[in-house]
Amino acid sequence: MNDVLHHNLNYKKYVIDPRLQYFKPHSIKIVKSFSDEICHGINRDSKYILPKFFYDKKGSNLFEQICALHEYYPTRIEISILKKIQHELHSLLDDSYRLVELGSGSSVKTRLILDVFESICDKIEYFPIDISEILTESSEFLLNDYRYLSITGIIDTYEGGLEFIKHYDDRKNLIIFLGSSFGNFSPSEGAKFLKKISSTMKKGDLFLIGLDLVKPKHILENAYNDSQGVTAKFNLNVLSRINDELDADFDLTNFQHYAIYNEKDHRIEMYLKSLVNQSVIIAKSNILVNLSKNELIHTEYSHKYKITQIENLLDVAGFKIKKMWTDDDKFFSLTLAAKK
Repeated sequence: MNDVLHHNLNYKKYVIDPRLQYFKPHSIKIVKSFSDEICHGINRDSKYILPKFFYDKKGSNLFEQICALHEYYPTRIEISILKKIQHELHSLLDDSYRLVELGSGSSVKTRLILDVFESICDKIEYFPIDISEILTESSEFLLNDYRYLSITGIIDTYEGGLEFIKHYDDRKNLIIFLGSSFGNFSPSEGAKFLKKISSTMKKGDLFLIGLDLVKPKHILENAYNDSQGVTAKFNLNVLSRINDELDADFDLTNFQHYAIYNEKDHRIEMYLKSLVNQSVIIAKSNILVNLSKNELIHTEYSHKYKITQIENLLDVAGFKIKKMWTDDDKFFSLTLAAKK
């Protein structure tokens, strides 16, 4: 392990081997604990649990299962678009680019982009940005499969990681944000986040984002209420996590997965519905949570977009669109943009 301060940004550098290193903020950031955030959201009149807490090990495995479901179209369609556009990306990139990913992926989607880089670069540089140290695990799989790949992970928030990349060197970046995760942001948060991305980009940098499109209500509701009940297990698993980590006594049989499409705001709204009047103790935080029958705990929004909205969002955030691709049914989009 090698401790350095990098470019005055106060990061530690950890060298694992010649092809794998990662940076982590050197200073201690004030981050609310899991306990603090859960209690803040659940001990109030309009209860919520942030969607980032879905992804413990079991939750991540359940999400992988969701992605394979027939009803859950986004992953399948995004992969099909990526496969179709590989040759176009090849013509838009050259060996002066590195790949920067928001979120750490060793999945099919990341690999499809790396395949493009492999065809144009003698050596591939990949910079995954993720708050979780899981990126060190996913990196190992990629290094095994791509002989000329080197990975520099940044264990930080997306915003922190992007600021780090901005000051790292002069190499051009292809920044990717796949999987429609952007849809979890509220409109104001999303606009702010896109502005942050464009503000950290250099001339020549490119940004590729996956966004789920507005479509008929029944298709969307089926995608989030699958017939096998995997999404329900995924949603309820966050209560299991709170039980395990915070010594709570949520009885999962007293809750029901509930997901509806809000047509006015173009978003799926996901909740946990209390089936009975009940009280739950979260022992580690020493709080009692009272829920009435049919009361909802909000767990996720997933916004869907119209093409015109995407164009406007990116324009206001300081981007110019180079290319937009959709599937034949216009269920999902991938948009490549540059800084204005």
